Parts: sequence; structure tokens; C-alpha cells
Amino acid sequence: MSMRGEIISKEYQSMVWVKDNDGKEYACYLDDLKDKDNLTEEEKAKCVNVSDMLGDSW
Repeated sequence: MSMRGEIISKEYQSMVWVKDNDGKEYACYLDDLKDKDNLTEEEKAKCVNVSDMLGDSW
């Protein structure tokens, strides 16, 4: 695996996918979360809303 692939793999492995109370799914770095079962607005700002990338119909 190239160095670039190793970096991407390491970053991917440090991420989690979390749903908020409204059912929206976010991709977050585990280190940015205090409790992945209770996502705060501050934590959401550090994450990527998956539907923004894929669209609501996905």
C-alpha cells in the first residue's frame, strides 16, 4: 500500500458513523465525541452530515 493509502486508511479507521435524534447520520472522528449516543450541536459542527454528501434520497 502506498503512503497515501496508509494515511487514508488510518483516518478512515478513526471515524465513526452516528445518528442524531432526528435520524440524520454523521461521519465523525471518534476523538471529537464525548458520547456517540448523544451528539451535541457543537460535535455535529465537527462532523460531516452524510446526507449532504449523498443527498436526502439516498
